[in-house]
Amino acid sequence: MQGQVPSPRQPLAGARVLVTRSPERSLELVAALGSAGAEVLLLPLIDFERAPDQHSLDLACDALGAGAFDWLVASSATTVHVLADKAAERGLTLPRWIPKATRIAAVGAATRRQLEDRGLAVALTPGEDQSAEGLLAAWPDGAGTVLLPQADIASPRLAEGLEAAGSSVTVVTAYRTVDYPAAAERRLAIPAEDGGEGVHPPSYSLLTPAAAAAELAAGRIDAVIAASPSAARRIHGLSPLHGCRFVAIGRSTAYQASVLGIPVAAIAAEPSTEGLVAAAAAALVPEAVAGLEPSAGAAPRPLVKPLPRPGPLPP
Repeated sequence: MQGQVPSPRQPLAGARVLVTRSPERSLELVAALGSAGAEVLLLPLIDFERAPDQHSLDLACDALGAGAFDWLVASSATTVHVLADKAAERGLTLPRWIPKATRIAAVGAATRRQLEDRGLAVALTPGEDQSAEGLLAAWPDGAGTVLLPQADIASPRLAEGLEAAGSSVTVVTAYRTVDYPAAAERRLAIPAEDGGEGVHPPSYSLLTPAAAAAELAAGRIDAVIAASPSAARRIHGLSPLHGCRFVAIGRSTAYQASVLGIPVAAIAAEPSTEGLVAAAAAALVPEAVAGLEPSAGAAPRPLVKPLPRPGPLPP
């Protein structure tokens, strides 16, 4: 880190932070990192395409609209976008399409916000551990029939855990994860974030994989934020990190990094913008984390998870 001196208000002053998401999915995080003093570099590594088997997805969606499921489990914000599109294809909004008797669970805060912003009530979200494991820990035994739309590369762990708890689970592929950019004719159209409270779009530099690899090799990137296990795999394919600190959005991403031999500097306590900024600060300036305050009205909570002890994390 060079240039500005970090402070509690700008704990990332002088840091160059690489975010491995596309611009439309990163504006809020970019704005928050910039407010914390970082220079933000964007490297889109993954993208999303429509599920190849639209027939199976439509059958599941028709059953959802007909009230066939006691629960809908949304495992990602991208899943919510897919469901919103499916509702629109039927000339409906999500609240008009999904029966009120169908309870909704969201794996994390970002997914819950996407659902609530569309007018849906979320009955269950994990507490401190906002992950598949956290949702399973909070899941009521014998919770009936469940629809679980998810990515093609999603781990079977969540579905297996729900089944083990006594639920009857229908799993359907909602979208496909691919290298960026997706084929134009199959790409999911995901609305751009608003970037937070600022009027102007946040500032960032957009890199190609070759440019990012060169910056890493030269030691000019201080931290890289990985928001999924697939992003960790693609980061590993760039080059050695050469001192760049790896920041994981959660335990599954950290586990994937550890399998690949990437040292994990910090794990966000929650998969949110606030959690990722705090984790980046913990990775680069640990003493500055105490200066990161919760949002107005929010209850105090840990913003960074302790690093795992030696040994494998759960997949």
